[in-house]
Amino acid sequence: MANMRMDKNPMPEQEPLVRNKNFDEVALGYTEEMAIDEAKRCLNCKRPKCMEGCPVSVRIPEFIAKVAEGDFDGAYEIITSTNTLPAVCGRVCPQETQCEGQCVRGIKGESVGIGRLERFVADYHMEHGHPEGAPEVPASNGHRVAIVGSGPASLTCAGDLARKGYEVTIFEAFHKPGGVLVYGIPEFRLPKAIVAREIAKLEHFGVKIITDAVIGRAESIDELFEEGYEAVFIGSGAGLPQFLHIPGENLLGVFSANEILTRSNLMKAYLPEYDTPIRIGKRVAIVGGGNVAMDAARTAKRLGADEVYVIYRRSMDELPARKEEVHHAMEEEVIFNLLNNPVEIIGDEDGHVTGIKVIKMELGEADASGRRRPVEVPGSEYVIDVDSVIIAIGTSPNPLILSTTPGLEATKKGGIVADDDTGATTRAGVFAGGDAVTGAATVIKAMGAGKVGAAGIVSYLESKQNA
Repeated sequence: MANMRMDKNPMPEQEPLVRNKNFDEVALGYTEEMAIDEAKRCLNCKRPKCMEGCPVSVRIPEFIAKVAEGDFDGAYEIITSTNTLPAVCGRVCPQETQCEGQCVRGIKGESVGIGRLERFVADYHMEHGHPEGAPEVPASNGHRVAIVGSGPASLTCAGDLARKGYEVTIFEAFHKPGGVLVYGIPEFRLPKAIVAREIAKLEHFGVKIITDAVIGRAESIDELFEEGYEAVFIGSGAGLPQFLHIPGENLLGVFSANEILTRSNLMKAYLPEYDTPIRIGKRVAIVGGGNVAMDAARTAKRLGADEVYVIYRRSMDELPARKEEVHHAMEEEVIFNLLNNPVEIIGDEDGHVTGIKVIKMELGEADASGRRRPVEVPGSEYVIDVDSVIIAIGTSPNPLILSTTPGLEATKKGGIVADDDTGATTRAGVFAGGDAVTGAATVIKAMGAGKVGAAGIVSYLESKQNA
């Protein structure tokens, strides 16, 4: 019988004013008892809308039914039949707008905690292992595929191909594989040990990973084909930060969120040998309202800032970050300066940041998408005294691969043109997906694109073989 409790089992967490001074994971995870109780809230709908909201088509009601029975190994087998990175997805996917946003239980209460249950199952498996040992590695089918980048799109593509017997090699530009999962998401949201263990599963299936390999510099896409790779998937992400283009952006103390997250957070947690000191001062402004802005704000707190301001030109209702991340930031005493827009960064005679000038905004008429446009309030400028400014307004794909690979076409926003249904680019044998195509998006959407790319590669190579 279903558990008709109206709200989710709460997620155990570190206390806010304790966790904002450390980099340990905030959410502590469900116990077995909590997971079973939460799973029993699922109504096991005949037409499960939750699956419609999942970009990687996890068989949600089936795995939850296994959790409710206490069969956590069975639940893991179901999840991983379509999802290569369940421990990651359970932590960072925007479930509230995807699977949980479609859950029937959310109509009159809170949806089932699908993400929390997925995390529990993945963590349980990591702790206890598979009862029958490591899964069998499929025999090689003799086909070689190269993958550029090792973020979520690439890892998903690699996993799907390796399970079909393809010989897959990933080329990663940085020191460690994982892409945005390692270099872009803080340790307190996604522990790097979790990412490493997910990647180790792929290596078990024969995926080879070569780090410190910048495709487009060390070697080209053309050279990969010359080495015998029959297809290439480009999942190099979108790591080029965007800036405001306002006076003062060249002052000392202005950072991109990418730099802050890589140097001050992930390096401390994952690559301490590469750690370099970074001084942000005691008063910090974060410009932006997405998940990266929340990550940067919460990181600044952990680096010792007393006052952290999130400056965003729209209202709280339009803040694009996940509700959970906004809630956590507020608990950790991050200050939200909404309906404010930066116009200038102020500095002293030595070129150091001393403040940020903003202008107040109000919401005007709605645009074509239904969002009300923010409009400046004349004469409302004022200065917030800060020691540093962190820009978190988005990223775009690095143009390196496009500029060194003949035959690839680019979108107006600098992404690689790729077919939505197959991942095929405008060059035969080259496929692409994730942020390298769309610009910065969510981890789960990138994973969905990786699955599409893998299926496209399989179809392409099979058609060549049968020609």
